[in-house]
Amino acid sequence: MSDTWTVACKEWRELFGQRGMQGRQGMLLFIGAFGLLLPLMNGRAWIASPVMAAAWSWVPMFLVTTVIADAFAGERERHTLETLLATRLSEPAILFGKMGAAIGYAAAMCGASVVLGILVVNVADPGPGLILYRWPVVVTMLVLGSIGAVFVASIGALISLRSPTVRQAQQTLGGVILVLFVLPVAGIRWLPDAWTRHATSSAALGAQIAVGLILLLVLVDAALVWLTLARFRRDGLIARI
Repeated sequence: MSDTWTVACKEWRELFGQRGMQGRQGMLLFIGAFGLLLPLMNGRAWIASPVMAAAWSWVPMFLVTTVIADAFAGERERHTLETLLATRLSEPAILFGKMGAAIGYAAAMCGASVVLGILVVNVADPGPGLILYRWPVVVTMLVLGSIGAVFVASIGALISLRSPTVRQAQQTLGGVILVLFVLPVAGIRWLPDAWTRHATSSAALGAQIAVGLILLLVLVDAALVWLTLARFRRDGLIARI
């Protein structure tokens, strides 16, 4: 665990030390947009609307995407991958440290934006009383956001392991994520109308379907993490340097 934390801290130092949109300026811009500008524009609806649960569920995936492509392809470009692989750090510690750094970065950015947004909305539009996210919205945000972040981190790390450059890793990851999200949407449209009407009209059935999908996504995440760890081999990476 300590080795994993060491790798994660290394990733965070490099991330915060970058300049431009990939570093502190980009972080401030994101927090300014999602924690200040958008809450001011939307007012209390920024917190009260149930749509925000879905919105904050995909934001962590977007943030992980911007970071995870650099995990190994960036080390390869900077000619530091061989040095990293020569350390005593185990393969799981390196992999989970890099994935954990990307997920932790996304969690910190979302958490800061959510807290700032709550403060901004309540100060700018006091209304009848203090307004906070309802607990079902918070649970939805945490569960779906975590599942999506692990999903993207696993695929991103797997792609970054095989990509010679960060740019290629970003392009490949973007294409894979797009296909993986378009296919389910297209598949739903091909379902019989009677099925969709029945699922949406019955609250109990809808809840069962939602729980089933969440469990399926958790299993997919576990399989992807196992596959990524299985593909992470020092000898293979060194041969690509």
